Amino acid sequence: MVLTGQLTIPKPQQPTLRHPASAAPLPAEVELILSAIETGRHGYRERRSIARAVYRVQASLRLFSDQPNTPPATLYTRDVNQRGLGFITKTRLALGHGGLLDITLPDGRDCTIACTLLRCREATPEWFEGSVYFNRQQLDFAV
Repeated sequence: MVLTGQLTIPKPQQPTLRHPASAAPLPAEVELILSAIETGRHGYRERRSIARAVYRVQASLRLFSDQPNTPPATLYTRDVNQRGLGFITKTRLALGHGGLLDITLPDGRDCTIACTLLRCREATPEWFEGSVYFNRQQLDFAV
């Protein structure tokens, strides 16, 4: 909440997508890091043209540049819209590389989405925060 003189203005809430019933709860360490990132955004002016919704599930990402037999990176999603998603991971990922994201949709279906890695930077020791851009809009994630 923001106080302005005697007028109280509520802080806008980020929408939340319904999580699939089949989604396992995220590890406590992951929830702690995601909460810390969200808290750190207090007062942040959103510049995205399309809003993102909170969506927290485990996903995996295989980059086309990965060596054969390299296991996919485990991602824990933060937020999503029809054009991309934010995540945290323990794996440093190569910026600008394309890949395939395996994720559970809000309706519980599993889906593979072609995407491009836009950002991957250290958030805490051993954890990285990043985002991917979907190569085609994913209307299942429309906010």
